[in-house]
Amino acid sequence: MYFGGYRYHGASFEQTYRCYPASFIDKPQLENGDKIIMPPSALDRLASLQIDYPMLFELRNVATERVSHCGVLEFIAEEGMIYMPYWMMENLLLQEGDVVRVKNVTLPKGTYVKLQPHTKDFLDISNPKAILETTLRNFSCLTTGDSIMVAYNNKKYYIDIIESKPSNAITIIETDCEVDFAPPLDYKEPERPVPSFPSSKTPAEGEAAPVEEPNFNPFTGSGRRLDGKPLKYQPPPVSSSSGAKENQPAVSGSGGQPSTGSTSQSSSRQTQGKLVFGSNASRSADPQNQKEVAKETKQEVASKKEEPKFQAFSGKKYSLKG
Repeated sequence: MYFGGYRYHGASFEQTYRCYPASFIDKPQLENGDKIIMPPSALDRLASLQIDYPMLFELRNVATERVSHCGVLEFIAEEGMIYMPYWMMENLLLQEGDVVRVKNVTLPKGTYVKLQPHTKDFLDISNPKAILETTLRNFSCLTTGDSIMVAYNNKKYYIDIIESKPSNAITIIETDCEVDFAPPLDYKEPERPVPSFPSSKTPAEGEAAPVEEPNFNPFTGSGRRLDGKPLKYQPPPVSSSSGAKENQPAVSGSGGQPSTGSTSQSSSRQTQGKLVFGSNASRSADPQNQKEVAKETKQEVASKKEEPKFQAFSGKKYSLKG
């Protein structure tokens, strides 16, 4: 049913208007909220309907199907026109003089809303929570997907509504609403330093490669004779405690006789008056080496026989008589 250019669907109000920003009239406070200015005829029609208060409206751009929600501040606009904040026109992709459809709606009270600032400098304000609470007092409702404007200290901050509960459009009049913040759009997480490992580090161009130190291996040297002659036999590496016992020195006993024990019972004959290690013991086990040892022993015995033994009081006798 149509009446005076208005369309009624039961208890609802719906009308199309041409929109203009608030700068067209002397109402600068209009930019600090979400309220619009409607013509007086709209108040007459709304008063005759059984609608819920406070009055809330749905704004729809029919050309782009963009939707937002708002309240009403006054009914002083020219007929067929409405005035709205410029940031709301940006959300709806509206230009000056474009047609917008206005419809009264009932919205649930909000319990949760999540906001995301466009720039991180909004969080640098001394108390952004207090500034936000003061600004939202001028708002009637919030719609998911909108970008509201917060003016502070001669600067405009834009904040996205990225989530709202219990529905995508809520009223925030006389309600306790939990507010959460998402990281700003221009926020970048600091890069974590990548740990460098010496094994995987490649030397730069012109830089010498690091010299790896050799591992220490004990008892791996080579032996040398004191007379400069090459060794005919290399002792095997010590691998067990039994081998260490075999390489222990055997000391000859007093009087040039070999000491008693396992060493004296071995078939090898050891040189008298000498310390014999494993290498010499192995040489004495060889028949050819045994001959050389026997020959050296005979030579030592012969030299001992040639030397005159010292005898005490064996000098010549002299007579006192002359």
